[in-house]
Amino acid sequence: MKKSDQKKYWKTNLKYVAILLSIWFVVSYGFGIVFVDELNSIRIGGFKLGFWFAQQGSIYVFTILIFVYVRLMNKLDAKYNLES
Repeated sequence: MKKSDQKKYWKTNLKYVAILLSIWFVVSYGFGIVFVDELNSIRIGGFKLGFWFAQQGSIYVFTILIFVYVRLMNKLDAKYNLES
């Protein structure tokens, strides 16, 4: 792989990581701590939504983001012919 392609690959990888971690931060910190009072007015399955995000929601979102990252990286690897 050329040096310029390596830089583009790494830059794209860092962009993916930054975006996905930002989403996780908003869900875990924002929904679980900052906006918990507003979200607690909504109930899902008998539980307050703010409580749910603080206890379980951020973990579920993080797990989903891992699969999204794998998919994005597989596409990026295919783009730069780095498939194993």
